Amino acid sequence: MTFTRRDFIVGSMAAAALPQLAQAQALEKTKLTIAVGGKNLFYYLPLTIAEQLGYFKAEGLDVTIVDFAGGSRALQAVVGGSADVVSGAFEHTINMQFKGQPMRAFVLQGAAPQIVLGVNPKTLPNFKSVADLKGKKIGVTAPGSSTNVLANFVLAKAGLKPSDVSFVGVGAGSGAVAAMRAGQIDAMSNLDPVITLLTRSGDMRIVTDTRNMAEAEKVFGGPMPAGCLYAPQPFLDKHPHTAQALANAMVRANKWIQQAGGGDIIKAVPESYLLGDRAVYIDGFLAAKQAMSVDGSFPAKGAETAFRALASVDDKLAAAKLNLNAVYTNDFVKKANAKYPRG
Repeated sequence: MTFTRRDFIVGSMAAAALPQLAQAQALEKTKLTIAVGGKNLFYYLPLTIAEQLGYFKAEGLDVTIVDFAGGSRALQAVVGGSADVVSGAFEHTINMQFKGQPMRAFVLQGAAPQIVLGVNPKTLPNFKSVADLKGKKIGVTAPGSSTNVLANFVLAKAGLKPSDVSFVGVGAGSGAVAAMRAGQIDAMSNLDPVITLLTRSGDMRIVTDTRNMAEAEKVFGGPMPAGCLYAPQPFLDKHPHTAQALANAMVRANKWIQQAGGGDIIKAVPESYLLGDRAVYIDGFLAAKQAMSVDGSFPAKGAETAFRALASVDDKLAAAKLNLNAVYTNDFVKKANAKYPRG
């Protein structure tokens, strides 16, 4: 039996494809949908990088990302069955355990919330303290989202209840910018690049800034995990290899971001993310970068911090006995870091 050069090449190609084939076969689910609330935000930048640089595909995944107005809407998509995984705020896992629908976070994107609460200098020119927000309209990405949670927390520290203000959903993009500039809201809790755009144009005065790690820990009294991938516990139980593949891609994205400069980010993200101003986008990235996770790991005290923040504005939750170890796991992240020590 003789082998031609063509046989050798075909055989070599088949052999090279075997590892990928084996990987694809090991995945319980290759096609899946991730729901996110405000995909253009730096809060979710690792998700976009994993998508744009092909990290999901490299893991054998065919991922569809569906964007919603805020994190609470993204969560509803998974609860309703139209998405498999949420790219959203960590604290939703605590709320869902309290509601008897266990969700577990399995790879971190943000080491701090990156949420900024600021006031509108047009409608509140004489603003002196958070107490001045009583009776005012506060814009949030969507009611019930992490931007709403931060606003509630800051209000509570000033002796105000959520019912003392009116919350308005303004999204996480140009709509939020327009609402602030038009004076439709008196304050806003939102994220970059929206915040940098408004502060540079003089349309927002910052009150609380959790893009700064030190200020975030001071506000919340400990490490406050932010954006992450989380899913219903049954999904993780049934699809551990798929969850591992997702964690692998996200850890690679986290590590790429840590090495990236402003120019790298501009090339990697869709043009629509820039909100018409590349310089502002780069400034926003540099402001948010320190608050992004280095390796996808959840801090040991993070769940306790998040619980305290939620409990401060919800008496029923505060009285609940929850298993905070069940709302996150670092098991997938440990394996991902072993596979991609340098990204």
